[in-house]
Amino acid sequence: MNIDNILQIITVVSAILTVLSILLQQRGASLGAGFGSSGGLFTTRRGIDKNLFEVTIVFAVIFVLSILVGLIMPVSN
Repeated sequence: MNIDNILQIITVVSAILTVLSILLQQRGASLGAGFGSSGGLFTTRRGIDKNLFEVTIVFAVIFVLSILVGLIMPVSN
C-alpha cells in the first residue's frame, strides 16, 4: 500500500464522515422561515450539538487538506 492509496482512502472516508455529520445536525430554521416569516430565534450550540458541529468542521478540514496534498504530490507510476 503506497501513499497514494492511503491518501485516497483518507479522502473518501473523510468525505463520507463529513456528509454523515452534516446530515445528523439539527436544522436551525423552522418551517415558517422557509415561507418568508422571519425565524428570529438564535440559540447557542450546547452539548452534543456543539460537539457534532466541531467534529463536522474537523472532517471538512481533513477532506480539503487531503485533496490539496493529493494535488501537490507528484504522481507515482
